[in-house]
Amino acid sequence: MRDRTISLLLGAICTFASALPALAALGGDVASVQVDQAHINASLRVSPSNGYTVHELRSPNGAVVREFAASSGKIFAIAWQTPALPDLRQLLGSYFEEFQNAAAESRRPGRSPLFIQHSGLVVQLGGHMRSFTGRAYLPDQLPSSVRLEDIR
Repeated sequence: MRDRTISLLLGAICTFASALPALAALGGDVASVQVDQAHINASLRVSPSNGYTVHELRSPNGAVVREFAASSGKIFAIAWQTPALPDLRQLLGSYFEEFQNAAAESRRPGRSPLFIQHSGLVVQLGGHMRSFTGRAYLPDQLPSSVRLEDIR
């Protein structure tokens, strides 16, 4: 039963992967934020912090995606609050396959939130229709000034 639930969740993620337009990928370059903004017709708010910058995109459909960029310009974390499952393939970029494999191996009961901590990648996601939240980050690339509770 548990394997079926995990399979259904992964199937839903893939099915709804195109629910949101493309966004900057984890580990990617901050230059893609402006392309993302134009693509989804989102407002952009940039908030500098100590050693990093948060680029917050708000789309007309209510999706909010925050991309956390180190001073080097690399995206080290992404957090989302969306009405539909986000395109995790796009959000996680080159880390998507690692996430997908780890999610398939995870042992979690029923419809509980998914928590993946796997070789330098952390992904947390949960929610229900019209209210999905999550975050993904690269622990080894977090600036020293970032607290995990800041990634939301």
